[in-house]
Amino acid sequence: MNDTVTQSAVAAPGGSSLSLLSLFLHADAVVKLVMIVLLLASIWVWTIIIEKTVSLRRVNREANQFEDEFWSGGSLDTLFDREGADPANPIAAVFGAAMSEWKRTARIAGSEIGKTSVRERVDRAMNVTIMREMERLERFIMFLASVGATAPFIGLFGTVWGIMHSFSAIAAMHNTDLAVVAPGIAEALFATAIGLVAAIPAVLAYNKLSTDLARFAARLEGFASEFSAILSRQTEELK
Repeated sequence: MNDTVTQSAVAAPGGSSLSLLSLFLHADAVVKLVMIVLLLASIWVWTIIIEKTVSLRRVNREANQFEDEFWSGGSLDTLFDREGADPANPIAAVFGAAMSEWKRTARIAGSEIGKTSVRERVDRAMNVTIMREMERLERFIMFLASVGATAPFIGLFGTVWGIMHSFSAIAAMHNTDLAVVAPGIAEALFATAIGLVAAIPAVLAYNKLSTDLARFAARLEGFASEFSAILSRQTEELK
């Protein structure tokens, strides 16, 4: 009778509830730390996902508007004064960098710079701008890849540690009843679950956002190539 009462008292604290909050509160300190780290990583992952998704939609929408104005046949100087001088989006920044370099080159007295050199200067200015704008858009993207690669293993570490702690407690109590074993195992496995919750969205978002960013980079490079050809023709006419 006394043994039965003792077993029930031992099992009650951990086995009274298997809710997520209870699993966290009754977990070992190391397992709790792992859970907290993974939860913070998951929150940061979703923050990056939302921010990058909104940013990419915005820059694509602004690129559409800018290209409509660019190909409408209006004056490039007017467009530069309105958009390129103080660009608010990546494609306008590429346009502004090219126009600024072209205008500086065109003002050189005697035009000692050849046509090939003019195009090289303009292309270099646009390439540098594209790299700078893409670096800004790709900021924190590698964090998604890092979480996707490491979160399952961090969660697994918490699980292994929790199971070891549970087995040590079981050995000390000399009791292998399922009611005693189950709560500790569940608390340990909860760490792996949180690791997967953080890792799966991170991997999916990284693949999707990387593809979208590569597509936008190709769009900027395509615009730069077309605009470089236009400025080359303008240079030939000036000469």
